[in-house]
Amino acid sequence: MNYFLTISRPFQRHSALLIKRFTSTCGNESKDVLVLKQKIGAVATIGINRPAKRNCVNYATADQLVQAFEEFDQDESVCAIVLHGIGGNFCAGYDLQELSTANTSILPDKRGPMGPSRILTKKPLIAAISGYAVAGGFELALLCDMRVMEDTAVMGVFCRRFGVPLIDGGTVRLPALVGFSRAMDLILTGRPIKAKEALEWGLVNRVVSCGTALGQAVNLADSLKRFPQECLQADRRSAYYATYSATSLEDALKYEFDNGVPILEKESVHGAQKFVEGAGHHGKFQLQEIPESCDTKNSN
Repeated sequence: MNYFLTISRPFQRHSALLIKRFTSTCGNESKDVLVLKQKIGAVATIGINRPAKRNCVNYATADQLVQAFEEFDQDESVCAIVLHGIGGNFCAGYDLQELSTANTSILPDKRGPMGPSRILTKKPLIAAISGYAVAGGFELALLCDMRVMEDTAVMGVFCRRFGVPLIDGGTVRLPALVGFSRAMDLILTGRPIKAKEALEWGLVNRVVSCGTALGQAVNLADSLKRFPQECLQADRRSAYYATYSATSLEDALKYEFDNGVPILEKESVHGAQKFVEGAGHHGKFQLQEIPESCDTKNSN
């Protein structure tokens, strides 16, 4: 099974395209654990671990991020993934020290400079944003389905100052999230955007107290395990297709229908039977038993 779905139209690759392959200036760093992985029940966490550099990503870190995403996306006991930074910052973009000594090479398949930015996992992704989430780090935050931002955190296209373009999905995802005009405000000026404004724009989903983003994001991710997972993942796929890949309204509606119909037999009939038996009445979300939830999978 192919666990990574490429958002093909916005990120179409050209085989002859040459890009910068960023060679680390620190010879031993590629051997370090640059990405910390952990499982908390049905939630996986992926932490960028370069706190001395505000979690700037270099070539080795990008590779480890892809490996971590792939590992957890294939783990059937994981229902959602939380991306965060170690040491008080989410990610301050690409390592400009490494970029300053770059040599030219061809970009590996399904791999952006920041790592997983050109792929779509089947599991929901949530960003826990603390400190700086800027430049390429901002693009990693945009990669996620939801963003939990601390009230002291800052996002922005800070790479505007140094002539580093957005090539990890920033110009694709930001307009889709907040609209073209607001996206141009951030992309062209490079200005910072703080939590209050980001929440008003719909750029983030939750604003939380300083130091609590990771815990709040894990709790949010954990809340998703209660739902039938194939239905949740199918609706997520349909939303992504409609936003980024559909050629027309008719195309989007057809994909939604074709993608959703198989779920009726797998999960919907049983769910309807549970409702008839009394579960979930009056909008209650605490159901006694849900088929194919992560709890069910973990108990096997």
